[in-house]
Amino acid sequence: MPLSIAFDNSYSRLPNRFYERVRPEVAPSPGLLVLNTTLAADLGLDAEALASPDGVAALAGSEIPAGADPIALAYAGHQFGHFVPALGDGRAILLGEIVAPDGRRLDLQLKGSGRTAFSRRGDGKAAVGPVLREYLISEAMAAFGIPTTRSLAAVATGETVLRERPLPGAVLTRVASSHIRVGTFQYFAHRSDEDGVRRLADYAIDRLYPDIAGADAPYAMLYERVVQRQARLIALWLSVGFIHGVMNTDNMAISGETIDYGPCAFMDAYDPGMVLSSIDRQGRYAYGRQPQIAQWNLARLGECLLPLLSDDRDKAVQLVVDRLSGFASQFETAYFGQFLEKLGIAEERPGDRDLVTGLFSIMQMGRADFTLTFRRLADLVDPKADTEAFLSLFGGNAGVEPWLKLWRERLATGNRSPREIAAAMRAINPAIIPRNHQVEKALDAIIEGSDGAAYIRLLQAVTRPFEDRPEDADLAQPPRLEERVAATFCGT
Repeated sequence: MPLSIAFDNSYSRLPNRFYERVRPEVAPSPGLLVLNTTLAADLGLDAEALASPDGVAALAGSEIPAGADPIALAYAGHQFGHFVPALGDGRAILLGEIVAPDGRRLDLQLKGSGRTAFSRRGDGKAAVGPVLREYLISEAMAAFGIPTTRSLAAVATGETVLRERPLPGAVLTRVASSHIRVGTFQYFAHRSDEDGVRRLADYAIDRLYPDIAGADAPYAMLYERVVQRQARLIALWLSVGFIHGVMNTDNMAISGETIDYGPCAFMDAYDPGMVLSSIDRQGRYAYGRQPQIAQWNLARLGECLLPLLSDDRDKAVQLVVDRLSGFASQFETAYFGQFLEKLGIAEERPGDRDLVTGLFSIMQMGRADFTLTFRRLADLVDPKADTEAFLSLFGGNAGVEPWLKLWRERLATGNRSPREIAAAMRAINPAIIPRNHQVEKALDAIIEGSDGAAYIRLLQAVTRPFEDRPEDADLAQPPRLEERVAATFCGT
């Protein structure tokens, strides 16, 4: 069945300096690994056509569908605090844009489809492990309700890519509200290309924040909106124990979506200093530092926008400072709001935040599992419930039971029944996350030639994360000592 996609490519109508036109490399033997049929339906795409030989060839980059206009986007970025003026899509090609039935304009991007003008010394390819990892984790994040890029398909290319060892190649089809990053603005600002910054800002407003297009100060409002979205996004990350691992400015999308799942991971035992990324040797992007880094990245975006904010530089700087200063309070509001909901508290009262911080203190001392702590709390709303399974998470920490007493007393002051509270808690606290050891186990099986059954099982479980299913009980468990993952890798 021929593949038909109604493309409408607005970014490629920007000036040529915003991108390079490029054709994906032909995959010698493309084969479908996994297709997101639910997402395809949401996008108005024909899943049957996508799974056909012509569709798989297009998803691998071997054939270009009619109406596509493949480009690699230019951007710069601070990588671990060091500025790199020219990065760009070194192994990703924007195939084109579609308008979904609900009116959203979305990018379709191929990751791992070959060299571009920005590849530098890289091969532009991707191995099957990182491709399937991003597919699984981005779809889990979507199931958690966290803004994220999505994964439409993963396709094996039939070729070998060389990393630490030879690995099977693959291409990911990623869907995003846009691929505009903080680093995209930095690319033009670094070159003193004020017209480029303005055109990019106008495009971003028109595409992502159309309600502010006619405002008196649209660029200041654009910055304010990006700050707001990032404050909420980071709070949501922390609420599920997510560690991005590589929060460079080129990995921060101004849409407020999570983007670029490289060495990301989910925390098992609670530790605000947790670092798993093998390339984060100084702990810059540790779990608990992510709000600080987000604010730092947003400051870099503010610097880029200064010429658009006012002809008076001092006034422009103050506009940025004023809006960026709101990040901390916006983040804290979102953060405590999210964690109070996880504790079954619908409306915040004085002293409630102490319940959150008090629990974290006990969790850290007892090395309690982050996900299971919040999930099992829903079973303890009733004061008569058995606490043995919950207390076992804390390694005998004596502070748990006094905290439980305070928490239950607070719940008793609300207007909801214990059953209603427990149901609300189970709807926000996942039972299953993509635990690092389970992810690695499933990916290793595929790399070694398995049929992928373990991966599909894990994918199905993490995309229904709030359900208690006895058959998936093993996937909900933290790793044994010998199963712990000490480091995660970027895959480039």
